[in-house]
Amino acid sequence: MDTNRMFTLREVAAHGSITAAAEALGYTTSAVSQQIAKLEKEAAQPLIERHARGVVLTEAGRAVVRHAERILVELEAADAELAEIRGLRAGGLAIGTFPTAGSSLLPLLVKEFKTRHPGVELTVLSGRFARLIDALRRRETELSLLWDYEWNRIDDPTLVYHHLMNDPTMLLVSERHRLADRESVGINELRDEAWVVRADDHPVAQTLEKLCQQGGFAPRTSVFAHDYGEVQAMVAVELGVAIAPRLAVLNPRPDVRSIRLSSRPPQRRILIAHLAERRLSPAAHEAIAVSAAAARRLEDGFGGR
Repeated sequence: MDTNRMFTLREVAAHGSITAAAEALGYTTSAVSQQIAKLEKEAAQPLIERHARGVVLTEAGRAVVRHAERILVELEAADAELAEIRGLRAGGLAIGTFPTAGSSLLPLLVKEFKTRHPGVELTVLSGRFARLIDALRRRETELSLLWDYEWNRIDDPTLVYHHLMNDPTMLLVSERHRLADRESVGINELRDEAWVVRADDHPVAQTLEKLCQQGGFAPRTSVFAHDYGEVQAMVAVELGVAIAPRLAVLNPRPDVRSIRLSSRPPQRRILIAHLAERRLSPAAHEAIAVSAAAARRLEDGFGGR
């Protein structure tokens, strides 16, 4: 049944006559009569009875009006909910992240966003690069934090990227290491060191190879570690030195020192991305702005560490 005709019948019932309903709706009496006639044809039975003083609803007409009232309530509720979403008072936002951002940048983003918009429900998906891209394409997430290095830039025309910050590579040594008290170290000073390296073809292993190439040597691996906690533990017991992105070691173990590398160390870009074809929600636009501000605070803090 046509809902607009159902609403017209509701007006006829409320005003008691087709003429009064037409005046209230701004239509001609003939137009309202035609709408009621078409609705009765759809219902396959009479919906009103005409009398000298106006019209009354049949039992079927009363049923149609009850349903029209319910539809109007649902439409008003939908309008109110959409208004809340536009005003960031309701709705949801799903964000993808990778582990080192999930333990550093993302908490700042989430805390600030929830302070500003407590009515918006945030959900987070943490994964490796391929999983994060897949989640964007499947629309499981609307935004995702990503990263790349200068020798392996993301080049995907289906995505839009916002550059949030640069994440420099740091040297990790034991507190008892000969270089532990240094503020910065050149890669040439590390040619005789054993190295704790991320396993499973981790991107930081490739970063180490390129860094050592700058110094004219190949790294000698002592341990393959599977996460940065294990990397720090192996460094702490002096099985070798290591490198890590700064975001991975914002809070190093007390027995490990994080030292700047001199002479332009490799750094990765931290990005937030979304599908180019997707029209972003107000919550997503706000999250991009909040993440940029959080990244600036983190990057500004790098100078004091």
